[in-house]
Amino acid sequence: MISVVLATHNEAKNIARCLGSVKDFADEIVVVDGTSTDETTSIAKTFGAKVLLTKNKANFHINKQQAIDEAKGDLILQLDADEVVDESLARFVVEQNNKKQASLRKSDPVAWYIRRKNDFLGKFLRKGGQYPDPVIRLFYRGTANLPQKNVHEQMEVSGNVGMAEGHLLHYPYPTLVSYLDKFNRYTSFEASRLWKQGVRPSFDNTLAAFTLRPCQTFFRLFLRHRGYVDGWRGLLFASLSAAHHPLVAVKLWEQQEVD
Repeated sequence: MISVVLATHNEAKNIARCLGSVKDFADEIVVVDGTSTDETTSIAKTFGAKVLLTKNKANFHINKQQAIDEAKGDLILQLDADEVVDESLARFVVEQNNKKQASLRKSDPVAWYIRRKNDFLGKFLRKGGQYPDPVIRLFYRGTANLPQKNVHEQMEVSGNVGMAEGHLLHYPYPTLVSYLDKFNRYTSFEASRLWKQGVRPSFDNTLAAFTLRPCQTFFRLFLRHRGYVDGWRGLLFASLSAAHHPLVAVKLWEQQEVD
């Protein structure tokens, strides 16, 4: 049995495309929704999804883990609503489901990395550290979980991890506005996380966040990982990624003034 699980919040523009790519092989679809105000849940139900409502948490991995915990299938595919399963990956998922977990050898994978093609403003990025961008999303039930500590974490797996065939087609940033919206939320979450860990703003850290760290990020993405191959999109992506550091620093100062 194959379970496809998602955590959603206001994903009406994306979820039909996502679920349409898995409807032919998914035996169960579980959606944990963070109280969407659009048609996300009603669209999900047209695909036969089991929909559970909860709060929209800043660390959305908490809701993702809830969806994983609700799954009944032996094989679980965890997706984001802005992702699409290509045909090669769909075949691979079905092939793994046909294998019996109890008959696996100790050296066999219990989970798999899946390569992602990441779209940025209408085109998949080929370089800049954005491909192959492997993420652990396919696993046997009970072998993997999310630590739920930050928004960019990988699954923790008890056992060997393989590499799946095929790709996830990822459409996170169709417009610059959509990028900036997520950018704002992610930097706010990061500043809050650092504050809770006892990190406080200082002149030295702020200076590094405005100078050294952005330069390091831009150099890594645009030059070392050859983001320039993607033209103006590669340049813009590297520049915006570099801006993450000063924005988090400023939000830490804001947090200190509030407290």
